[in-house]
Amino acid sequence: MPPLRRPSTKLQAATGALRARRDPLEDEARFLRSWFERPLVTGSVTPSGKMLARTMASYVDPRMAGPVIELGPGTGPVTEALIRRGIEQERLILVEYNSDFCRLLRTRFPRANVVQGDAYDIAATLGALVQEKAAATVSSLPLFTKPLEQRLGLLNAVHAMMHPGAPFVQFTYAVVPPIPERCDAGTYTASRSNRVWLNLPPARVWAYRRP
Repeated sequence: MPPLRRPSTKLQAATGALRARRDPLEDEARFLRSWFERPLVTGSVTPSGKMLARTMASYVDPRMAGPVIELGPGTGPVTEALIRRGIEQERLILVEYNSDFCRLLRTRFPRANVVQGDAYDIAATLGALVQEKAAATVSSLPLFTKPLEQRLGLLNAVHAMMHPGAPFVQFTYAVVPPIPERCDAGTYTASRSNRVWLNLPPARVWAYRRP
């Protein structure tokens, strides 16, 4: 009987990837539990669907230099879409308030920067972690749980951290934009996607840019 061989490094890596792969039913259970505990923080009872995540990631240009900031990544469906879009894990800065989600994200995306903190105080949360202008900010935060003034404050704060013209990408289930489509001061422009009907519930993606 030939001696047993140790599994190859590639096989071990593949096995680890399978173990860390998202289980949709488990992730939905995590979201539901988090929503029951903190409904104004989690905002949704289910994670973003693949089509919605792909639509959000499509607004990010992988060729633009700098980190990509993700706010409220949850269990990581949009993070996965960003990686498939061509964003290396090392470029990702994932800002998540929920400590359980943070532990899960560190397992699934070990080379990304996972920061537990308040996205609405983004400058203090990230501190000196952002050393260069960011290429994009992608948000799954439940913005409608915050007053408009706080939403605008977040938009201004992330735009100050990004390249001119870089997008702040936000999805919403509502029929109205999460931040007003037009700004009287002319400090940003907004564009929207078609409604993503394959998501449950259907959603729309907004991209806000500042010259």
